[in-house]
Amino acid sequence: MYTAELPIIATADVVILGAGCAGCVAAIAAARTGADTLLIERYGFLGGTSTMVLDTFYGFYIPGDDARRVVGGLPWEVVERLRARRMIVERPSSYGAGQAVTYDPPTLQVVWEELALAAGVRLRLHTFCVDVLMDANRITGIVVAGKQGLGLIQAGIFIDASGDADLCYRAGVPFQAAGEDGPSQSLTTTFRLGNVDVPRAQQIKRPDLVRLMHEANLSGEYRLPREEGSVHRTPLPGVMATNMTRVTGVDPLDPVQLSKAEVEGRHQALEYTRFLRERVPGYEQAYLINFSTQIGIRETRRVHGEYRLTREDVLQARSFPDAIAACGAPIEDHHPGSDTRWEYLPAGRTYDIPYRALLPQYVTNLLVAGRCLSATHDAHASVRSMGQCMAMGQAAGTAAALSVTQSVDPHHLPVGQLQMRLRQAGALFGESVQ
Repeated sequence: MYTAELPIIATADVVILGAGCAGCVAAIAAARTGADTLLIERYGFLGGTSTMVLDTFYGFYIPGDDARRVVGGLPWEVVERLRARRMIVERPSSYGAGQAVTYDPPTLQVVWEELALAAGVRLRLHTFCVDVLMDANRITGIVVAGKQGLGLIQAGIFIDASGDADLCYRAGVPFQAAGEDGPSQSLTTTFRLGNVDVPRAQQIKRPDLVRLMHEANLSGEYRLPREEGSVHRTPLPGVMATNMTRVTGVDPLDPVQLSKAEVEGRHQALEYTRFLRERVPGYEQAYLINFSTQIGIRETRRVHGEYRLTREDVLQARSFPDAIAACGAPIEDHHPGSDTRWEYLPAGRTYDIPYRALLPQYVTNLLVAGRCLSATHDAHASVRSMGQCMAMGQAAGTAAALSVTQSVDPHHLPVGQLQMRLRQAGALFGESVQ
């Protein structure tokens, strides 16, 4: 489709598409491992969902009373950076999904930038991937668009951390679309409220909130599609953050449907704000601070990798010889109904995330990290927590840099070498999480 006349605007050893939490960690890990690294992002800031939709890391801890941490390394360094700025609160999860790590999103934007730039990562913001160039089963470059027009970016190794598997899709990697093996997960517009009487608001426990939502819907005065959403404290005085709205029946890859979903999500957020102010103690004088920058998307394309993580792998807490990260998060299915379905692992157990789930089929110089990994719908509903996405990012970035150094494709990188480097960097998996 494109000719040699397309200008080459950048080259690197490793190029990462998408600067969400997985992509940021992948870039930092690759650069720290010695690779010339370029990080491409369509927005004007780093962090993706971690800074524009959510304010809480899940997946660092397993459910249960012992609050055992199962994610370390670079992801935990991010947490400690936030803690040093006093912009973090560790709290029990609203749904018993393990200790939650709540932070201030604008501060996290700066933390991502500081870590990336200190590692030597080159940033290219306000840039979209629109196509790829292939030579047999290898990507030779990605076509990007920006204010100056189209350009070509070349690299030896590429990492797809776009969330939607955009790079894999354009390279012809097989994938499973959301909705093909079970109803796709719903979308959520989050929002924050200021001037909340936090001590009074925290006296309203989850069963109380569910009851108040149900009563509000029965009254006919409100339209609350989800009757069990959460609201939690933040590091900022008087500020509470929410995960309440539910937009269903949307293909997030269709711009027309996604546009309608954005409008619906904000409409719902205003309705939930009205409900909280009028029906829930502590919120009487609250005001809306902001909506999420975009609606939160849980699931789109899931690539077919060298291995697909399954529901049985999750619920049976399976181990793998090529483990690169661990997860103890339950299956959390935000289906189209008014509730959320939860299925938990055996108490105190975790499962491994295999390196092969980060290796897309057929394209040899490409890795994935984050929620577009190779997993079934049910397994994905567990492994997509941001703690695990960051752990995958560290593995993918390290693997990419090691592959460059050894002049091999990631598919042929000795996994033992990768595991050794990850452990040296503080990553937790295998025996280290038992």
